[in-house]
Amino acid sequence: MGYRVAVVGATGNVGREMLATLAEREFPLDEVVAVASSRSTGTEVEFGESGKTLKCKNLEHFDFTGFDIALFSAGSGPSKEFAPKAAAAGCVVIDNSSLYRMDPDVPLVVPEVNPEAIDGYAKRNIIANPNCSTAQMVVALKPLHDAATIKRVVVSTYQSVSGAGKAGMDELFEQSRAIFVGDAVGVNKFTKQIAFNVIPHIDVFMDDGSTKEEWKMVVETKKILDPKIKVNATCVRVPVFVGHSESINIEFEKELSAEQAMEILREAPGVMLIDKREDGGYVTPIECVGDGATFISRVREDPTVDSGLSLWCVSDNLLKGAALNAVQIAELLGRRHLKKG
Repeated sequence: MGYRVAVVGATGNVGREMLATLAEREFPLDEVVAVASSRSTGTEVEFGESGKTLKCKNLEHFDFTGFDIALFSAGSGPSKEFAPKAAAAGCVVIDNSSLYRMDPDVPLVVPEVNPEAIDGYAKRNIIANPNCSTAQMVVALKPLHDAATIKRVVVSTYQSVSGAGKAGMDELFEQSRAIFVGDAVGVNKFTKQIAFNVIPHIDVFMDDGSTKEEWKMVVETKKILDPKIKVNATCVRVPVFVGHSESINIEFEKELSAEQAMEILREAPGVMLIDKREDGGYVTPIECVGDGATFISRVREDPTVDSGLSLWCVSDNLLKGAALNAVQIAELLGRRHLKKG
């Protein structure tokens, strides 16, 4: 006996990945329904490799009664309006937007890091999926924190344009093409030209000079991993289509050598350590696409503090940063609370 699952925002990058991930991981389904905005009603989306397609149903008129789980990836506006309606109908919402992440009554879950947090889902019948850049970082930090207790993290991100949706990917493609053929370069989605450039600005600016993306990494890491960890983030958009990269510097309370850290990371759930210390002996974003792992390379000791490490972290932001983590939450929810059969 399987679950009835609705994927909301099924025509977007992440929604399509959610459907692909449900099929790939053979999530136990009795029924899966694609749901989207009124302008996408009737649009066909693929489900699985068999060529099966689903016709999108209109979110405004969709009845969530009888559905077990709804995977939302439609943005904060639709989540604000429709997630509570789905939850009230008895359907557990797993929301990919930022709307509910810091709600004290909504668990913010990365299954490899804080699976026990999911037990609080029933307060609102909503579970939040973290920010893409936070998700991969906490997967890398968790086993090291367990071993030596992290005091402080300084992270610089190199985030792909797919984090800004299809419009971001289209803009990188169109600008690159325009440059090659000598056409004028249009800037619409991003604040400056993204092709052959980097932009140290993701989301809106806040009063202290940080951006909201940077704030998300700080507060979400504290909620998921440990409120005592100090985090400083600089988030940068780079001309990469898919795959977020992060340069992470970590300060620990206890001594932890690079060799010890690598031994820990080799056994850590969700982590793939590739650190050969030679030309090409590390992972770049183009190599992580389509893989659910969080890849770690360049692990080395930081001589400027008593106990510190630096490392390089890469992950497919559409998978572990969004769709895969949501499906893993659904799997965890099934194992712990919504058992079938």
